[in-house]
Amino acid sequence: MDGSTPKDNISLLSSPFSSPNVSALLKIKIISWSQETGLPASVCVRVGDRLFNLHKYPLFSKSGYFNRELTDSNEVELPQDFPGGPETFEMISLFVYGSSTLVDPFNVASLRCAAEFLEMTEEYSSGNLCERFDIYLNQVVLQSWEDTLIVLQKCQTLDPRAEDLLIVSRCIESLAFMACMEILDPERRRDQPVVTLEALSTKRWNLEMVQEILTQDVWIKDLIALPFGFFKRVIGSLRRQGMKEKYVSPVVLFYANSVLFDQNGTKDDVHNLLKGILELLQIGEKGSKVIPVGFYFSLLSKSLKHKLDKEYTIKLQNQISCVLHLAQVEDFLLPESETNDVSSSIEVTTMESIFSTYVVYHMCPNNASPSAFTSVVAELWDAYLTRIAGDAKICVKRFMELIEVMPKLCRQNHDHLYKALNMFLQVHTELSQDEKSMVCKYLNCQKLSNEVCIEAVQNELMPLRLIVQALFVQQLSTHKALKECSDSFRYAHYGDFSGSIPSSRFANSRSQNLAESPCVDVADTKNQPVGFLLQKDLEKPELCKKEYESTSFRIQTLEQQLMVLKRSIQLQNASKKREQVSKKVDPTRPYGLEGRTMSKKRTPLGQVTSCIGTVNLASQRRYASRLLNVFRRFSLFGRTKAKKKPSVTGVWPKSV
Repeated sequence: MDGSTPKDNISLLSSPFSSPNVSALLKIKIISWSQETGLPASVCVRVGDRLFNLHKYPLFSKSGYFNRELTDSNEVELPQDFPGGPETFEMISLFVYGSSTLVDPFNVASLRCAAEFLEMTEEYSSGNLCERFDIYLNQVVLQSWEDTLIVLQKCQTLDPRAEDLLIVSRCIESLAFMACMEILDPERRRDQPVVTLEALSTKRWNLEMVQEILTQDVWIKDLIALPFGFFKRVIGSLRRQGMKEKYVSPVVLFYANSVLFDQNGTKDDVHNLLKGILELLQIGEKGSKVIPVGFYFSLLSKSLKHKLDKEYTIKLQNQISCVLHLAQVEDFLLPESETNDVSSSIEVTTMESIFSTYVVYHMCPNNASPSAFTSVVAELWDAYLTRIAGDAKICVKRFMELIEVMPKLCRQNHDHLYKALNMFLQVHTELSQDEKSMVCKYLNCQKLSNEVCIEAVQNELMPLRLIVQALFVQQLSTHKALKECSDSFRYAHYGDFSGSIPSSRFANSRSQNLAESPCVDVADTKNQPVGFLLQKDLEKPELCKKEYESTSFRIQTLEQQLMVLKRSIQLQNASKKREQVSKKVDPTRPYGLEGRTMSKKRTPLGQVTSCIGTVNLASQRRYASRLLNVFRRFSLFGRTKAKKKPSVTGVWPKSV
């Protein structure tokens, strides 16, 4: 065996035994040696709880350790931390007697460390075990991803000898190199692309999403199964070997997810892991580009739960404040216990600190217009307030402090703020009007959407001053929308408004009333003010033509109803006059002529005519203006409760 080449040694080391019973084979070798040399087994070697009776010369010739220890004694006791224990020494003894040794990724690390301890180097024998195991490691194990992972795992019990022999470092560098090749090799065809955090930035960080990704990239799943000490060094090697951060950071995130959020370890273990993971993460501008904000919030929640050092929690909070505009409300910290005041919980105070930090570093100077990011952050904070405003223990003063975290200038939309205030008032029904006005002073109805403004008008919980303001804003909005609609109706479809609107425009329409109009969905417009409907029309130009035609049809329908009403009034008045005249009828006048009038021309009852078409040109503009005023009144009072029917004479315009 001493004269075999390295290649032959590898073949020998990797060949299987003829019998799996190593102890029996070793006994056979010892007996055979005694028979060949005529010398008894005179050396006693104790390893742990086992005793080996061996010959002195084979040990003396191949091991520097036995060369020294067996000079004056025939008994040797190996230390308790001997690498691999009795099983490893038994396999080395086979090699000493010239037998082939079964080597695989599961035992090569312990064999190499044991050979080093026994000083089985080339100095004592050519082709000794130290050289052979190194060849096997370099040419067999480190060329395979699975074998390297196995060896690295086995090195956990061999520290520090495995470190001193560079077995760990060689495995780590090999894993990092193969991981880089997994991503960078242009000839490798993948069914799905390598996962990056670019696709994760818009998703909520949760266990289901992580498991789905790990099924796509098995190499990540293998790395996150390593102990943290080895994992940390693999990440460092990946960065040294040039892997881009967008590929490295997901590995760190998945590792944190596996060992922190699914672990039942001790508090000290989690504490140390949190600090180590924070050190691995790219904190700062680089990290803000590749790490989802939801993951930062998950780490922060874990840090608060395990009372991590304030230095690390502040570091996390500052990092979150840099990327707060990319967050989602679902990622924010919510109080876990409802026994105490929610507003004073550690989660809410931490969120308050994060948003306050954002305001300090991103607030616009000189009252300039806020950036788009600042407006987004303000809406996120208001949305967060809706999550905690339902706690009855929050006092008015504390709730006002939470609202003031974001300055008024940052809020461009007050919808979420209205919802938070509405929820707060629902659980604080005992507040007076002054207290309601005080807490609602931050709400600007001009920054509410049309739907929310309509809701505010009808909300009895809101203070009277706010309802009046919402009414005024809704009136202005309706007036503006109606004016824009009127201008478009004049110039876009009828040119100069000095002409008349032909009543015969819809003469062939199958529908003669509003409920049957083919252009109007009564169910949709039933509870909406005119200003909202017109504003909705302006937002959809492709539907304007049909809607304007529908408006014209409504005008004509209203004219018909007004004409019928006027005719009914006239007939009632005429009937009364006839009754009065009948009492004074001339006896000489023929019967049946007393009810006749002297009108020049009588229009049959129910005849469809156009009121606009029967007046002169000058009065058409006045009538259109008054008609628009009627619609304007409808938009303001159409949603209020029904009142008594006005007198008939008060409905008809005086000019008609």
